[in-house]
Amino acid sequence: MHRFWWPASERVAPLQSATMTQSARWHRALVPSAAADGLRLPAIAALASELPTTWELFEFMRDAELRFATLRMRIVEEARTTRGVDVTRMEVVISHPGHSKVTTTREGQGARADYEIWISDGDLVRTYASAHKLGTQRPIRNRPRGLHDRDFPGRSQVYEPLTALPMETLPETFVHPAGFCQNVLSSGRCSIAGSDLVGGREAVLIDCDHPRTTETVADRPDYQVSIAVDRDTGVILRFIESIGGLVTRSAEVVDFAPDAPLPPSALRFVFPTGTTMLY
Repeated sequence: MHRFWWPASERVAPLQSATMTQSARWHRALVPSAAADGLRLPAIAALASELPTTWELFEFMRDAELRFATLRMRIVEEARTTRGVDVTRMEVVISHPGHSKVTTTREGQGARADYEIWISDGDLVRTYASAHKLGTQRPIRNRPRGLHDRDFPGRSQVYEPLTALPMETLPETFVHPAGFCQNVLSSGRCSIAGSDLVGGREAVLIDCDHPRTTETVADRPDYQVSIAVDRDTGVILRFIESIGGLVTRSAEVVDFAPDAPLPPSALRFVFPTGTTMLY
């Protein structure tokens, strides 16, 4: 799986919105909210009819995965390189709690495109790469311990997902946007740019100028990230990265079905014959 975002530097610009200027970074990626029975609940049930401020939208986005029990989603990514446009498709299936599958397909020159599978039942993670017929099976990666300590500053805390997805990928960022909001968007100068329809769903638009990342190639004043956020769930539906006004990378959700019925086969996987297991 390709890398996507890394934690940003703490030397940041103030966060702004079209209607309200915030005095500091948003750092609320981890704010537990539970009902009497222990179930996690979104802190904001729904957005108001008017456009939110950036902080209000980030609070809403943080709890995106808590607003559906199952999800079927397809993301199409286009990256512009010296070789042309690279197209990647990601099929995401989620069933809370713990069950998820991501199938990543990259267009190639041959008749069949290479694909990778990442699948988890909440305890084990299995992966398979068709290009080399390599498979892995291992316990799910432990999250950092002790970050719930209230003495820790907000920026040192991380979101605890209800259902894990492959780290540093577009599906992880789109469905679990809390870290992206805290470590990337809030490190730049953000503004609410209005609303739009993305795949027939109403979305709130955010522009972020010069977010600080560890990728030095994009650490320049004309670097901009624009995203569209689903108004109903808080999931990111569209991502556009540009440098100097030219789009260098874009990704859009072309199929989005929260609470969709899932057949039993949707979260099943058997290693093909001839697979070489690395571990």
